[in-house]
Amino acid sequence: MSDFHTTIQPTNNANIVKFIVNSFLTQARSFEFKNIEEAQPSPIAQQLFHLPFVKTVYISQNFIAIEKYNIVDWSDVQDAVAASIEEYLDSGKPVITETDQPHKIPVTIYAESTPNPGVLKFVANKPLVDGIFEFKTIDDTLHSPLAKELFGFPFVKEVFISSNYVSVAKYNLVEWQEITSELREFIRSYIESGKQILNDEILNERKESDSKISEEKAAPKRKALSSIEEEIVSILNEYVKPAVASDGGNIAFESFNEDTKTVRVILQGACSGCPSSTITLKNGIETMLKEMLNGRVDFVEAVNG
Repeated sequence: MSDFHTTIQPTNNANIVKFIVNSFLTQARSFEFKNIEEAQPSPIAQQLFHLPFVKTVYISQNFIAIEKYNIVDWSDVQDAVAASIEEYLDSGKPVITETDQPHKIPVTIYAESTPNPGVLKFVANKPLVDGIFEFKTIDDTLHSPLAKELFGFPFVKEVFISSNYVSVAKYNLVEWQEITSELREFIRSYIESGKQILNDEILNERKESDSKISEEKAAPKRKALSSIEEEIVSILNEYVKPAVASDGGNIAFESFNEDTKTVRVILQGACSGCPSSTITLKNGIETMLKEMLNGRVDFVEAVNG
């Protein structure tokens, strides 16, 4: 039996499919190869380029994304590609060879304020994780070495990691000007040294729960979404989440009560506990959903995750 499992995920580009693996293939590094010559640092990318429909191979974190030419449909070939990736990984061969690769990854980090005065966002010039991961206490950090080390600072209250940034919530015992430089340098040095941000176990844990931590951590198991719930989630994903993410937070759909026409959402990251975000987001989302769903939604309740 294969030790590696691949999930096929379509993207907004019909020619690009992501093959998500239950193991990290790279740490804070991304690779894009447009032909077999460029793919010399990656034996698996070179192998994929032997498929005549492969146009571009992108490797990052725990996935391989492939852009195809229009000579085939993904529905005809994606299962075979997934099986080929699993077979390669099971062989134990390297995904990326270290030949001519620098020992350290040049990393820059800048600090960015958020609407929540108790949260600061540390943005890297490298992708860090694919997904959203929230750590409320050090007990939550079993599978995140970076978050665990951050909790070693006595002023760190919560850690939120997503995309190319780390949001840190502090206790009020210190001011940001006293600790920002220290945190920024710590995060920069940690990433540059190539240490693990997340362990493979967190991917398996997320798969076993059949949900992303960001979306389902605080929500009970429930039946499949209704048509109106799917519309609500789609609106949140397209219009709300990008703006919230830029502020170092996340918003997750929890439930919809058809009798009261009430949507319940969970605020995470910088949004959680923010003095203004609950009211601002509630009113903004409420107005948007009312207008876009023609009166099928009347109220939005926002709670901290």
